[in-house]
Amino acid sequence: MKKWLAAVLMITVLMIAGCSDDSGGGVSTENSTIQKVLKEKKLVIGMSPGYFPFDMKDPKGDFVGYDVDTANALGAALGKDIKVEYKQFTFDGLIPALQTGEVDMIFAGMTIRGDRALAVSFANPYFQTGQAVMVPGSDTKTKTWQDLDVKGNKIAVGIGTTGALLAKDVFKNAEILDFEEFPSAAAAMAQGQADAVVYDEPAIAVWKLRNEDAVTQIEGLISTENLGIAIKKNDFETIQWTNSFLNSYLGSPTELASRAKWFESSDWLDEVVEE
Repeated sequence: MKKWLAAVLMITVLMIAGCSDDSGGGVSTENSTIQKVLKEKKLVIGMSPGYFPFDMKDPKGDFVGYDVDTANALGAALGKDIKVEYKQFTFDGLIPALQTGEVDMIFAGMTIRGDRALAVSFANPYFQTGQAVMVPGSDTKTKTWQDLDVKGNKIAVGIGTTGALLAKDVFKNAEILDFEEFPSAAAAMAQGQADAVVYDEPAIAVWKLRNEDAVTQIEGLISTENLGIAIKKNDFETIQWTNSFLNSYLGSPTELASRAKWFESSDWLDEVVEE
């Protein structure tokens, strides 16, 4: 009996050893993004500018916004010698870029969803938001998003976004129009091509600040959701490290200052350009 138990224990130890690596904790570092970044001294971030106030560009073409502050802080946490580089894509091109290795992470105010989690992995949420509805300022009849769901109405959305999927699910009668990015959808509404826009609440709130009485944000949200940093599928070391970074960054003086700048002030509005 003792010999049998000893044999079982030995097999168990060998199995654990086979699943672990030299870094400890049983987390494989094979093909780890973190190890690649540390080796190459460069972190490549995929973004889709036009999502105010998360991902934008200034007149010089530099990336700015809450996501940029967060990505820069993440890069600094990896080491002072790590260069953070940004690459621009349309929103629906971000996940393919991550899958093919063009970028190391995605910072794009991306909603954590089950379908996306089949293609990429997400770190813990770093921001909570929801889908809101914006109508022209001249629209005094629409009080709720349900009021828009009538035949003949057109709802503009950003292709591939959570707002697009949600709109196509909840609007049974109105027509859904896909646009490349949020600014294009908003511009289409301003030109009379659409009756409303469905998009993330922070971006709509900023658009309202920029355009004042030209638009109205309908009270309430259609949904609430968590935003996450997208990482290569099953890259557990990078997921674990990023979660540790977020635990120390969120709520820190640096993060609170960034949040105050982008979400509690409008001073930066004249310092960015629309994509």
